[in-house]
Amino acid sequence: MTAALLEFDNVDKYFGETHVLKTISMDITDGEVCVIVGPSGSGKSTLLRCANRLEEIQSGEIRLDGTAISAVDADLNSLRQQIGMVFQSFNLFPHKTAIENITLAPRKVKGIPETDANERARQLLNDVGLADEADSYPNQLSGGQKQRVAIARALAMDPRVMLFDEVTSALDPELVGEVLAVMRELAREGMTMMVVTHEMGFAREVGDRVFLMADGNLVESAEPTTFFNTPQTDRGKRFLSKML
Repeated sequence: MTAALLEFDNVDKYFGETHVLKTISMDITDGEVCVIVGPSGSGKSTLLRCANRLEEIQSGEIRLDGTAISAVDADLNSLRQQIGMVFQSFNLFPHKTAIENITLAPRKVKGIPETDANERARQLLNDVGLADEADSYPNQLSGGQKQRVAIARALAMDPRVMLFDEVTSALDPELVGEVLAVMRELAREGMTMMVVTHEMGFAREVGDRVFLMADGNLVESAEPTTFFNTPQTDRGKRFLSKML
């Protein structure tokens, strides 16, 4: 059996008195696409944010390739180079062009020379279908284009795992497809991915496993055909009856 690349081991997370992640245990193997679905407020986005220490957990452990990344003394700089994250709201620097957004972290954090960083950024822009937009500013781009720049920016750090937090939910419906197409291609190339989404078609088509969360619990997990056709829990059946 392939060893887990990213592991959540009995993870608990509270916001004040509210128990938002309840003893979550799951693992993701190298090259696997794990899609996390569930109603709003179920803890999906919090789980992703804990994976790269944007949120701290109260108990349990999160490991990347066997090393505890939730440890107090973990090297956050190194961790965030290995776990890329793309958010719903793009978070691009408005005063920097697309290529400047992509090259900033490789140059400042990794010390990559500007010429090399620019060459890599142009390749990534080409990969996400934006070769002609290198010198465009975010306010000159559509929502779908901005999200594709954000994906390229995360990939520029050569992460081992990519986290996607509802990256299409703020987009006009006609722009969703162009972002999902980039994610499909990443999956095809073998990128390890955790994807929080309401796009059930993507979950069914691209996911290797689907995890259902509700009320801070991991309710069930299965490969997509099983999850969508024969959910094992009443909560899963209720969720799917409203989504499909």
